[in-house]
Amino acid sequence: MPSTKQTRTMGAFATRGSESPKRREPSHTGHLIAVISPGVIWIVVFLVLPSAYLMTIAFMTNGTYGLPRMPLTLEAFKELAGFGFLGWSPGNLYTLIRSIWQTVLSTGLVIAMAYPVAYYITRAPARMRPLMLLTVVVPSWTNQVIRAIGWMNILSPGSPVSNFAASMGLISPQMGLFPSKFAVVVGLVYNFLPFMVLPLYAVFEKLDYAQIDAARDLRAGPIRTFIHAVLPQTLPGLLAGTVLVSIPAFGMYVIPELLGGGKSMMLGNLVARQFAAASNWPLGAAGALIMIIATLLGLLVLRRLGKKLGGDSQVVL
Repeated sequence: MPSTKQTRTMGAFATRGSESPKRREPSHTGHLIAVISPGVIWIVVFLVLPSAYLMTIAFMTNGTYGLPRMPLTLEAFKELAGFGFLGWSPGNLYTLIRSIWQTVLSTGLVIAMAYPVAYYITRAPARMRPLMLLTVVVPSWTNQVIRAIGWMNILSPGSPVSNFAASMGLISPQMGLFPSKFAVVVGLVYNFLPFMVLPLYAVFEKLDYAQIDAARDLRAGPIRTFIHAVLPQTLPGLLAGTVLVSIPAFGMYVIPELLGGGKSMMLGNLVARQFAAASNWPLGAAGALIMIIATLLGLLVLRRLGKKLGGDSQVVL
């Protein structure tokens, strides 16, 4: 039988043991707050506040020298839709459609070029793969303006490429491939190709070639083999690369400005001009808001596409 003193001591230990979870709970909460606070502050300062400021300007009225002022109206969105003093004009609508089309076209071309490049690199000897990846990535380390100017020289009138296109009857002899919509698409594809090759290379390295061999043993052709054996395995890299390419391409400013020569303006150029030369901040903010909404809709489409193609939790964005 324990003595009275021993019983009191055991009771004290039991009481301390029962209180310990209550004492850990505040420290656990404080640790959790300390961990997530930097991320929350970062999101609020660099995402929430600029977006809220942009949304406010988009609904304000264009004042003197382009500065926004009260009251809150929908005039910027009406003007963005083409309604002005002289009636309706489809110019801004054409710019939006052109932006979507050039983004879809350039993303599709990037995918078509990146798949064989990524596959070829993964099938190369192991010692050659880092060098081959470096040749794909290094051009993206150069300033974007310099790369665009390089393509301006390559596609300018009198260049070998333009002369070859003229000999094929694609353009007149005095004309060049720059400035044009073609030059803009070439610049977009060249600029964003590394952002598609790298995610595809990562998934190609983990590719189960037994499934490809099984598809071939079942007499599946190249297209059916790709659809049923290669595409499901590379879907995570494909969707990740599509996001990395399509979102910045949709809001691109430098390449359409330099390679388009004012003939292939995209939504990013329209927004930039409203904040600079046109001095119409509400219209520029409305255009930027449309870009954000279009980007979110694009991500939603990719998410549904990933689910439809049989993606699991690692695939769905």
